[in-house]
Amino acid sequence: MRLHVILRYVSLVLLLDAVFLFLSAGVSLIYSDTAFLPLLYSAVLSFLFGVFPAIFVPSFEDITNREGFVIVVLGWLVSCLAGVLPYLLWGGVFSFTNAWFESVSGFTTTGSSILADIESIPAGLLFWRSSTHWIGGIGIVVFALSVLPAMGRVKMILYRKEMSPIALKNFRYRTKEALRVLLTVYVGLTLLETFALIACGMNLFDAVTHSFGTIATGGFSPKNLSIAHYHSVAVEVVVMIFMVLSGINFALLFGALSGNVLEPLRSATTRYYLAAMALSVVLITFFLHGRACPGWAEALRYASFQVISIGTSTGFATADSSAWHPFAVLILIFLTLQCACAGSTSGGIKADRIVIFWQAVRKRMTRIEHPAAVVKPKIDGVVIDDDSVEYGVTYISLYIGIVFLSALLLTAMGVDGLTSFTGSAATMGNVGPGFGTVGSTGNFSHIPDPGKWVLSVTMLLGRLEIFGFLLFFGMSRWD
Repeated sequence: MRLHVILRYVSLVLLLDAVFLFLSAGVSLIYSDTAFLPLLYSAVLSFLFGVFPAIFVPSFEDITNREGFVIVVLGWLVSCLAGVLPYLLWGGVFSFTNAWFESVSGFTTTGSSILADIESIPAGLLFWRSSTHWIGGIGIVVFALSVLPAMGRVKMILYRKEMSPIALKNFRYRTKEALRVLLTVYVGLTLLETFALIACGMNLFDAVTHSFGTIATGGFSPKNLSIAHYHSVAVEVVVMIFMVLSGINFALLFGALSGNVLEPLRSATTRYYLAAMALSVVLITFFLHGRACPGWAEALRYASFQVISIGTSTGFATADSSAWHPFAVLILIFLTLQCACAGSTSGGIKADRIVIFWQAVRKRMTRIEHPAAVVKPKIDGVVIDDDSVEYGVTYISLYIGIVFLSALLLTAMGVDGLTSFTGSAATMGNVGPGFGTVGSTGNFSHIPDPGKWVLSVTMLLGRLEIFGFLLFFGMSRWD
């Protein structure tokens, strides 16, 4: 394995981080806040560490699969480490552990936070915090590849190592076209939501930072009360629309934007994803009415927002869902585990794997009843091969096991059971808020420092889809 090759391409990710750090320093300068120098120093350091390998290490026409794999994982880890710098240099509540947790939560688009008073943080630092969502939402390496010149096979290998295997099966584009599709939809949705939020009365700063959090399905807000701060149905409707869109496979959205409006609905996974959220809204509305909400309209309003926010792994809030009826809480916990579609910015197990899982169950039940039957499960008319079924079931099993192990470790540190389990599920699914003391109106500041490191690992495991992260640290050969 050629370490200098790995260093060169990881350095390109640092240059991307430096661009957004400089932008954040510019925002800090405009608002004349105390984060200007921490952001500027961080930007310069990231630029210097990124530019020298890019200049002095020659480019290569080809890289191996192993090298591509290491570049992707190291790209994430190095970005998270670079994201720590401005928090540490600014100080305040940011110890190294807190800064690491906030940085990992940002880049993995989790949205869990250690901040109790978000509005006391300088605007420049809040812009950086939201920028980490936007960089990480489309994938750090995919985003870098999208804005870099063509690199031939290098670009293809890095793209395939970064993208979820289940998402790759749904993209009917070659590497260069797929990157263009991703970037077009990602930037387009961000701009559209920003303009829509401004039209609803938000100022430019709030509109941009909330758009970053929505399209990346991240959930960082510059307000203590999140979206509830605005007391605006119009704002909530706009955010809900774009959360739903951001949970759909971007290739299908691109098809819709290209003129084939019904393209997303031709996907069984998209139909399941939308139906699951619609049914959840109806059920939770019923249990909120007369309990947490006196009227049907109010119950529908709060149920819709929280279901869509959790079901897309975004994590914005308009209500304290921890205080809701246990039936509603259990539905939201299921959505925390499942989330939205592969090929989107959402986290979680993914609706695609749930569909594959039920196809596998259906196949097994048919074989039990008719042992001689030849059953070929299909999705959208395409036969699901045995490897895909095995991968999906294995992934779900391992996913649930990691959530349980993480929760077990937290309880051993003195954290209560509900907080431990839902906090682990929320970080593993890159959702953000859990229930108990880490609910939609709470934060993770009270979690012991070792617990924050455990949850940081679950965030990375969820964002890198488990196997990538585990194989990186379990790699038997580095030569």
